[in-house]
Amino acid sequence: MSAPSTKDTTDRLAGLLAGPIEALGLDLEAVDLSKAGKRSVLRVAVDKDGGVDMDDIASATSEVSRVLDDSDVMGKSPYTLEVSSPGVDRPLTLPRHWRRNVSRLVKVTLSEGDEVTGRIVRADEHGAELDVEGTTQPIAFDDVAKARIQIEFKRPSGGAQDEES
Repeated sequence: MSAPSTKDTTDRLAGLLAGPIEALGLDLEAVDLSKAGKRSVLRVAVDKDGGVDMDDIASATSEVSRVLDDSDVMGKSPYTLEVSSPGVDRPLTLPRHWRRNVSRLVKVTLSEGDEVTGRIVRADEHGAELDVEGTTQPIAFDDVAKARIQIEFKRPSGGAQDEES
């Protein structure tokens, strides 16, 4: 019998962690397991509306550690656990990702291959509206092949994110 694949283990980890992370009021955004020499590195990304703070990361780390200690999913091999927020380079794949990034600049590749870059004005469960050079352009999520937030070193002030800071 062969050892379980990393993909199988990652899927099992995501299944084990989703409920406990959700109970903390957080969303489990990603689980990544990779080899680093003789150790494994388990990276868990969590988020919530308004973003996560250090207390959220600490709570999530404690809960993930507890779940791992109570299960055999990591086996006897040594591993390093890293819990963090998803970071701005994560693709926008779910409606909540779009909603959490209202006022941010996004580059969208549409299913037919066209690219659109604009600022997210609003988002709901089905799509978003982008401000593309002063014109509002609706984008249906079903038409999106890929979307990523664009890094801005000097963002315009007055956006929804600025008001929360």
